[in-house]
Order: sequence, then C-alpha cells, then structure tokens
Amino acid sequence: MTIIKINAITVPAGSGDELARRFAARAGAVDNQDGFEGFELLQPTDERSTWLVVTRWRDEEPFQAWSTSRAFAKGHGQEAGEAPAQKPVGISSELWSYKVAGGSAGSTAQA
Repeated sequence: MTIIKINAITVPAGSGDELARRFAARAGAVDNQDGFEGFELLQPTDERSTWLVVTRWRDEEPFQAWSTSRAFAKGHGQEAGEAPAQKPVGISSELWSYKVAGGSAGSTAQA
C-alpha cells in the first residue's frame, strides 16, 4: 500500500525561490532508496507561504529507514558534530502522513 508523506514548509516572503533552488541541487538524492516511489515540490499559486514536499513510498518501513539514515541527515544538514552548511529557508514545517484511499485511472498511485 502506497503511503504519502507531505512536509509542509512555511517560508518567509521572497524565500521560495531559494527553497526551490536547494531542492533542485539535491534532485535525485532519494531516488534509489528502497521503497521510494516519487517526489514533487509544490509551490503555492495563491497568497499562501507554505510549500509542500510530497513523497510517495511503498509503505511506512522504507520511509522510516530513509528518514533515520545518514543520507537523510546529510541532505538535511543534520549530521552529528557538523554545523549546518546553510541556514534553513523555512520558518516552520509539519509532516503529514496519508494513504491512498481512492483515485482515478489516470493517477500514478494506486490504493
């Protein structure tokens, strides 16, 4: 069963381009992780300041393995004993978790 993990990142006005640049610089970093199915960075098209990082995983186990891995820590500037390479762009973030409960024939994820 596919699970969806959404990291809702609130960024200050004018910082969205920097967030997009940082994600582009790490493009493909998670692609070869076991159980990883896809990724999108969603930019708001209205007055909102929250960007969504949407990832799809085969199930919870591979997501947990990746989120506790050294590769995750390194990619997020959280390696033990190291100062962050860059100041975070986001001012807050929240992780949401979903499972696919329905859809259409054209959707990429199946229940």
